[in-house]
Amino acid sequence: MSTTSVTWWGHSTVWLEDSGTTLLTDPVLTDRVAHLKRMAGPTPELPGVPDAVLLSHLHADHFHVASLRRLGGSPKLIVPRGAGSFVARSMGLEAASRTVELAPGEETTVGSVRVRAVPAAHDGGRGPWSRDRAIAIGFVTEGAARSWYAGDTGLFDEMSDLAPLDLALIPVGGWGPTLGSHGHLDAAAGAEALRRAKASWAVPVHYGTLWPMGMGRVRSHMFREPGANFARLAERTAPDSVVRVLAPGETLTIGPTA
Repeated sequence: MSTTSVTWWGHSTVWLEDSGTTLLTDPVLTDRVAHLKRMAGPTPELPGVPDAVLLSHLHADHFHVASLRRLGGSPKLIVPRGAGSFVARSMGLEAASRTVELAPGEETTVGSVRVRAVPAAHDGGRGPWSRDRAIAIGFVTEGAARSWYAGDTGLFDEMSDLAPLDLALIPVGGWGPTLGSHGHLDAAAGAEALRRAKASWAVPVHYGTLWPMGMGRVRSHMFREPGANFARLAERTAPDSVVRVLAPGETLTIGPTA
């Protein structure tokens, strides 16, 4: 039986390898995103160019154009429905030609892995300064394992429809001390998401990486603690799941050697 491996590179950047197919989620490969600075972990050192990049929504800390340009090669770009025009304007027609737009329920195939878009409860616009808008989505990938990358999301009823899963990559924090609960999961809500999705394994993401410059001491527990808090709360809320808290650059392999 094939194994599935996941390497967390901080924030929402995950290298997922399943059945010989490589996928990269929401890559941030630099040490700065506007006013946000990488405060922990190394700058990502990817093993190569992925077969496809999964982009959950247009916010700059998820759809980071400078990082996409750094990838090189010609990976397929799988984006939310409505984001194709932004790809064409920001990255050019060549990138647009390898872009696939998906709405929840729609799917595509990358190598031996099926990639399906699923809902996310999050604002999908580029930002208040931009007219660029698209829906926000998550992804379920199906190869040797059935994995859910939630993107950026709050709780939503259809999470239960995702079950059962082998692996869930769940956002349990954010990039600043004032980030609210609307459209986001904290550790407790992340544990509830895991309960609904019924994943055998879970990895917390979207925390402990980016933080506003000059605010390193402001509510620093919101930077450091979400992953460990998620693991602790999940023991009670989702006792049938195993949570693995990864350090940036660390890999979890599930399958016969897990």
